[in-house]
Amino acid sequence: MPSILVCFALKEEAAPFHKMAAGRPGVFTLIVGMGRQNAEKSVRNFFASGSPELVLTCGFAGGLNPDLKTGDVVFELAGPAADNQELTASLSAAGARPAKFFCADLIATTAAEKNVLRAKTGADAVEMESGAIHAVCAERGIPCATVRVISDAANEDLPLDFNALSKADQSLDFGKLFLAIAKSPGKIGALMALQKKTRFAAGEMAGVLGRIISSG
Repeated sequence: MPSILVCFALKEEAAPFHKMAAGRPGVFTLIVGMGRQNAEKSVRNFFASGSPELVLTCGFAGGLNPDLKTGDVVFELAGPAADNQELTASLSAAGARPAKFFCADLIATTAAEKNVLRAKTGADAVEMESGAIHAVCAERGIPCATVRVISDAANEDLPLDFNALSKADQSLDFGKLFLAIAKSPGKIGALMALQKKTRFAAGEMAGVLGRIISSG
């Protein structure tokens, strides 16, 4: 089986897969942080000590295509992997659907924002790291695929504007989060519902990724 680097922005996205893949030879999990700059830096640092034979950029994605629902796993190949029929077949057999992604600089927090992105880009889903990871892999000729799970559907608003609650490095500022909750305690229920959905989504993605590495 080829060595595989599986990248996630957040440890919450990675947790179910990391538990499943722990101790498996040739499978490496990397938490890259949110956004293009963090993702590029983390992947370049990893490549400084070795090159995997395949990179998967994984995690949550916002739905832009109204046909996609929370828990749906979608994928896109790019660079050296773009015409890899074997990898496409493996991803499809594992339960992922082909899709077009848009790599954004900010979180799409409302259904209205998602509708605008869908109209402008024609993408099915939006995320924030894969563009940078694909670019670094292309430089080295390493096949790379985006494999993402829908955490919030196209018609759903997020309970808070997480862009306004982020630090300069795009990580979540918990002080700002707690202050926002204190100002709007009615959001607690929606935040708990979002947490439940993201845990479900992470589990669905782990199942697909587990089938991918098992079929290799």
